[in-house]
Amino acid sequence: MKKKLILILGAILVVIILLIIFYFYGISAVSNSDETYTFTVSSGESKTDIIDNLDESGLIKSKIAAYLYVGLHRSLNLQAGEYELSPNMSLEEILNKLHNGDIITEDNTFNITFIEGRRLPSYAEEIAKATNTTTDEVIATLSDPDYLEELINEYWFLTDSILNEEIYYPLEGYLFASTYELYEGSEIKDIVSRMLDGMNEVLSEYREEIEASEYSVHELLTLASIVEVEGSTSDDRAGVAKVFYNRLKSGWSLGSDATTYYAARVEFSDRDLYWSEINDVNAYNTRVSEMAGRIPVGPICSPSKESIEAVLFPEEHDYYFFVADKNGKTYFTRTNAEHNAVISELQASGLWYEYN
Repeated sequence: MKKKLILILGAILVVIILLIIFYFYGISAVSNSDETYTFTVSSGESKTDIIDNLDESGLIKSKIAAYLYVGLHRSLNLQAGEYELSPNMSLEEILNKLHNGDIITEDNTFNITFIEGRRLPSYAEEIAKATNTTTDEVIATLSDPDYLEELINEYWFLTDSILNEEIYYPLEGYLFASTYELYEGSEIKDIVSRMLDGMNEVLSEYREEIEASEYSVHELLTLASIVEVEGSTSDDRAGVAKVFYNRLKSGWSLGSDATTYYAARVEFSDRDLYWSEINDVNAYNTRVSEMAGRIPVGPICSPSKESIEAVLFPEEHDYYFFVADKNGKTYFTRTNAEHNAVISELQASGLWYEYN
């Protein structure tokens, strides 16, 4: 019986070794030929379609090995465009080229820029212009439950937290603001994938710190988004982040005007808030006592890398209030009376920051 078990285990081991050999053989280069071919990825093509086309073009050794590779590298986003590929490239080299959007010519590309600290509707407007759609269509796509489930399965930092019904826009805070080069004819999801890839690059750098934090990645991005708005005129975002942590630890409300404006769907530059909006109890407004010790239900804008770093590596202090003057210098205080005194002094000396 023991001998039979050894034979079975040995056979299993042999099969595993053969599978490993097959896998690595299957993802290696087809040949040493320097010949190049133009390979086209059409907008909307699935990863399976792309692999099938690569196989038909003789650019990969094994579709099965390629399917396995893609399954093990779920974050790969294969972008539309024309590529120059060669049989001497391994599957990894080919897919990385498609993931990075390293297309043949820049004649068929365009740049799109997203400014950090903006809300998702602002980005939706830019995406709509670039894809010849409407802002409502973009927002509808970014709110589609099936699409969101696909993204949650693809990106490690996206969780079911974005599906909370109280959240205005599920992907708010997750679309990383930067300048992206895209292929003409790119669709809404192509652009969104690039922005999520941008966020993945930033968050992956600090994945160890994120996973060790007592806060979820969703909560950290929410705090970073508040720091982004509240600390945009400050010279010390890490200090601002610590104020919010101190308030949470002490069971205080964050008291962030930025969350109240977001809750009311009003921009700072639009108008002052009504008392009814300031006192409105909802999952975003941290000016109300009901939100004491709580983080809003989701981000209120797309935070910059600087703000994300600020919440991951906050400055150590015991302050509960802050205010920045018009030159960006930040003043931290422990009590409301001290805070108001600083504000009065800044106003009297002409250093008070005025929103335009």
